[in-house]
Amino acid sequence: MGRPVKEDEDGGFSRGALAGIFGGLFFGYVGLTSVIPVLPGFVRDEYAASNLVVGTVVTATAFTALLVRPVAGHLADRYGHRRVMQAGALAVAVFGLAYFLPFGPLWLIVIRLVLGAGEAALFTAGAAWTMSIAPHHRRGQLIGLYGMSMWGGISLGTLLGSVLENFGRGAVWTFSALAGLVAFVLVRTVRDRKTAAPAGAGGLMLRPALVPGLALALGSAGYAGLAAFAVLHLEGRGSGSGVVVLSCFSAVYAGTRLFIGHFPDKYGARRVAIWCGAGECLGLLTVAAAPNLPVAVLGSVVMGVGFSLLHPSLAVLVLDRVDPTRQGAALGAYTSFWDLGLAAWGPLLGVVASGFGYPAVFVAGAICAAAAALVALSLPQRKAVPA
Repeated sequence: MGRPVKEDEDGGFSRGALAGIFGGLFFGYVGLTSVIPVLPGFVRDEYAASNLVVGTVVTATAFTALLVRPVAGHLADRYGHRRVMQAGALAVAVFGLAYFLPFGPLWLIVIRLVLGAGEAALFTAGAAWTMSIAPHHRRGQLIGLYGMSMWGGISLGTLLGSVLENFGRGAVWTFSALAGLVAFVLVRTVRDRKTAAPAGAGGLMLRPALVPGLALALGSAGYAGLAAFAVLHLEGRGSGSGVVVLSCFSAVYAGTRLFIGHFPDKYGARRVAIWCGAGECLGLLTVAAAPNLPVAVLGSVVMGVGFSLLHPSLAVLVLDRVDPTRQGAALGAYTSFWDLGLAAWGPLLGVVASGFGYPAVFVAGAICAAAAALVALSLPQRKAVPA
């Protein structure tokens, strides 16, 4: 993490501020994801719903998150990061309790849509807030660690949700709401350094995020393929331990951000983004050609190192192209490309797997990763004037 930096008089960078922001994000995602292991069975048991309805309820958050992220970032720029982040945490708390209301599947879809907007507000405002107080030479490192707080919350939330289901689904709904309340309180402990943009200025900042966002969407193809088809791919090669590949990828992904997360700041975000795309490509090709589990694990390790720093590197390139008072909208627009990429690659890679086999999924992901590196190569690393 480097040398500690004291909080300045304007409420700037400090470990205490990061604890509040990162902790708020972590507990918000704990609350959001604790219901995930429970929802499918709940919808099926309580309402005899079809698979289509079950899938819609579970994934409805993605639709509003995709649309609301740029808006949430713009609101954070305009009205303050803490207000918007608290609104997201409050949505998690209030609508966690809304699961208790027995109004049917349509009501559950409404809940999930609102929670998607809350998730977008929580994540986007927190990311912009982190960048607004981060020292310039540590932006890449801190945005990477911020993302780790989200993934940590997702991992713990799903685990605790499955455990708490043993005490009844009401225990899960209550826990989800309490986690959102903890997130709200943690965010409230941090003093916001207001850098609001003039009213109406900047809009949703889609243009500065377009090219880096395209690279992020391309890079997400490899992750989507690995998550969906690694186990099946290894089963086809005679190994029943494909989950080890996913576990190693996750461990390396986290370790990379912890130990070399400062690389985008030290060596340049554009250069590291190019390395990341190339590393992801090499790792995916190794997985595609792997004759056994050890080689597949090696590929997942190489991919994990590359993929881990792709997002923070590209995020820094976005930040280099916008005025500091409009970073929230730009980061929101940029992050929406991640949602868009996962939504598109899931079904597309399914078609590839059906038509050409599982190895083709990873070859396709490798091609996309190489394309992401080329897109990053086209981006000059410079400080731009406001758009």
